[in-house]
Amino acid sequence: MSTEMKYSYSLEELKAYKKRSIASEVWRNYKKSPSAMIGLITIGIIIVVAIIAQLVYNYEVDIVQQDIMNRLQGPSAEHLFGTDQYGRDVLIRILYGAKYSLAVGIISVAISCFFGSTLGLIAGYYGGVTENIILRVCEVFVGIPSVLLGIAIMSAFGQSLVVLMFAIGLVYVPMFARTARAAVLPVRCEEYIEAARVSGMNDFQIIFSHIMPNSMAPIIVQVTMGVANGILTASSLSFLGLGVPVPAPEWGAMLSSGREFIRDYGYLTFFPGLAIMITVLAFNLMGDGLRDALDPKLKQ
Repeated sequence: MSTEMKYSYSLEELKAYKKRSIASEVWRNYKKSPSAMIGLITIGIIIVVAIIAQLVYNYEVDIVQQDIMNRLQGPSAEHLFGTDQYGRDVLIRILYGAKYSLAVGIISVAISCFFGSTLGLIAGYYGGVTENIILRVCEVFVGIPSVLLGIAIMSAFGQSLVVLMFAIGLVYVPMFARTARAAVLPVRCEEYIEAARVSGMNDFQIIFSHIMPNSMAPIIVQVTMGVANGILTASSLSFLGLGVPVPAPEWGAMLSSGREFIRDYGYLTFFPGLAIMITVLAFNLMGDGLRDALDPKLKQ
């Protein structure tokens, strides 16, 4: 068999090999960071626990049903995290409530990433007046505190899980727009972009076929950080009574309901706060690990 026949590959096979090589290299760099692996494993455990809790516990019986005879029982073998002022098991409610924090964090970031990245790509590619308009609008929203803007949106459209997701998603649109725009600037002047223009490709094809795939690294990192910020914002709004409607066991709402008992029953706020802290820390650790893994200077 000739050498040409032995080493001939189709274009599709070469592209698939390149994608596998990039993914394996990123994973190899990611594994170098113990803190990043701890974050990834922690997030995996939280997701698995959230899924199992939905299957094991009944919402009406285990989550919201009151048991006044067992109210405000401290941590014990029967109730590891104690019971709240209505006699409900705090541990079960925290496990079940992971669904709300993860859903709000992930879906709200998906919304902000879609709209923000699209605006950032357009601003970075076209520049000029288009870029100035998009950036000035983003600066207006950046100047408004995220919690305050979330309060305004929730007050205008009502209190529900869906509205909360869209409110937080809109709050972080400017963050993704600025990140995407900064990632596009060094890419739009590359020779292959000029070659794509010369070949007759329109702007839409160039942006989403060439510029976006080569600008994804900082956006991916921003997504992980955005999930952590989204969880914190959702908990803050729920703490203020504008998040997930009660009696749903959202962690911020559990903090809010337990604050009046904090002097004698500190576990009512300690354990929900600990759950928020661990989840946010895990996403931040994973984001730091992704940032280092996608850094071209670390590639061998």
